[in-house]
Amino acid sequence: MTNFAYCRVSTLEQDTTIQEEAIKKAYPDAVIRTEKKTGTNADRPVLQLLLEMIGKGDKLVVWKLDRLARNLENMLSIVRLLDEKGASLVVLDQNIDTTTAAGKAFLQMLGVFAEFETNIRKERQAEGIAKAKAEGKYKGRKRSHDREAILEMLKRGVSLRKTAEACGCSLSTVQRVKKEGID
Repeated sequence: MTNFAYCRVSTLEQDTTIQEEAIKKAYPDAVIRTEKKTGTNADRPVLQLLLEMIGKGDKLVVWKLDRLARNLENMLSIVRLLDEKGASLVVLDQNIDTTTAAGKAFLQMLGVFAEFETNIRKERQAEGIAKAKAEGKYKGRKRSHDREAILEMLKRGVSLRKTAEACGCSLSTVQRVKKEGID
């Protein structure tokens, strides 16, 4: 039986030290792997590798549930996979162990709340952006291309590909500018 630990932070500026220390205290023999990726999707190579390695009798240990998954569907699919492999999940902060019926039930309830929290955060962010746009403070991301230079080259009959190369942008950017129209 092996204890695999997964520690995750969302940004490069953050670190996993607190998570690792808590896991080492509870499971000194745990194989700890860390990742700097958002938890809102399943595209996390380190987690995928751990899930492939886990076998019967093994445990996947995380510090908090939101370090593993940010939505109910993703969390349930991970728990289902662990069940199929004969492995279990331990969430230290919430004292959850999926080898027990109470642990499974509590995990599902927390998963619902984690997804709810993510959705509320997205709503607040969208409201803030809408307010900033209304006040003229938010103009979106700055353009990474010179629209005028692209239009000038297209007017002179330069090919789309050569225009993209000369302006240092993608072919799709040139196509989009062209579609917007040459004055």
